[in-house]
Amino acid sequence: MFIRVFAPSFLVAIAALVVALIYGGPQALVLAAVLGVLEVSLSFDNAVVNAGVLERMSRFWQRMFLSVGVVIAVFGMRMLFPLIVVAVSAHLGPVEALNLALHPPSGGADFFPDGQPSYETLLNDANPKIAAFGGMFLLLLFLNFICAERETTWLSWIERPLARLGRFSMFPVVVSLTVLVVVAGVVAPDQKADVVMVSGALGIVTYLLVDGLGAHFEHEQSTGPSRVAIATGRAAFFGFLYLEVLDASFSFDGVIGSFAITADPIIIVLGLGLIGAMFVRSITVYLVRKGTLADYIYLEHGAHWAIGTLSVILLWSTGHRVNEITTGLIGVAIIAVAFACSIIHNRRERRRGPHRQSPQDRLDDDSTTDTDGTQDSDDAALQLGDAANLLHDAPNLLRGETYILRGTPNSARGAVNPLAGQ
Repeated sequence: MFIRVFAPSFLVAIAALVVALIYGGPQALVLAAVLGVLEVSLSFDNAVVNAGVLERMSRFWQRMFLSVGVVIAVFGMRMLFPLIVVAVSAHLGPVEALNLALHPPSGGADFFPDGQPSYETLLNDANPKIAAFGGMFLLLLFLNFICAERETTWLSWIERPLARLGRFSMFPVVVSLTVLVVVAGVVAPDQKADVVMVSGALGIVTYLLVDGLGAHFEHEQSTGPSRVAIATGRAAFFGFLYLEVLDASFSFDGVIGSFAITADPIIIVLGLGLIGAMFVRSITVYLVRKGTLADYIYLEHGAHWAIGTLSVILLWSTGHRVNEITTGLIGVAIIAVAFACSIIHNRRERRRGPHRQSPQDRLDDDSTTDTDGTQDSDDAALQLGDAANLLHDAPNLLRGETYILRGTPNSARGAVNPLAGQ
């Protein structure tokens, strides 16, 4: 299964590295490889959350996620999105923005000799609005998961109190809006406060819209005549849309962070898009096919805690510089701890297993391990059963015998009881 799932990603990665080598030599090849690793480390928690959504979708929509979704992720978010942001910010056309990206100022300067800002400078200047949108979207996603009552909890000391607070349905929204006000008033620069407020509000609206529509159509489908568990039709479409917006929110920090490595849009597309995005999707599919989320019960919790951490980092980055490598390592570390806790939990459950079996299960287990003992037990049970039946039926037999004797002629009675006439 591993080879079948990851083979396309390895082939695409090799092709992307060859193109990078032809395009910019060994340096471009190394940069593309580094960007690919950066994207996977930043988006591993994305893959875990994607798997939780994707496993409820039909195979058709899973294939759509791997085909159309990849095109959107690679060319939409990793190439077109930065160009659109720069074009809107600098009031440029798409072609002019692309030309600006392909021809940066010499020496890696922030401005051209005529004073025009570089492509990287314009994109970094737009970071507060991008980070506010993605940060609020991810924060609401995290709160809606953590504040829901669940049978299984990981960090129970905090998840259970939050679940009790989550009984108030608007609690995640209230917390998100409060956080947005604090970020816009305290964290973001004064000249960016209004932009951060508007972008963050749009992030909240986008999450509520996409998640709400998906939940509505999923509920409508589940209460229909077929009551199928796999999302199809409109429910699956909004699930697909939800995954794409989620991927976009995760890609914001990667796209911005990539400029600390290179500002070349071609290398960014090759590294973040073709290599990183493909591997993230392969990891998602592998988790779905292997049923990893069911086997390691704390993994999904860890991914959402990593999402919550990433949302805080994104919101903090509206006014402060954040190292993207550190961001990726924090997310991977949280998921690694959740994975280790899941393994420990599974081992404990296996050790406790025999003691938690019912008496009937223990009898069944004994029957599979000790055939001779089972046969003896069965024979004894049959003998006891026969004796019990005889005792139970003895009064009936006596009554029947008496009835027969009463109805027989006197000669027959004498034959039966020769001493009766004496």
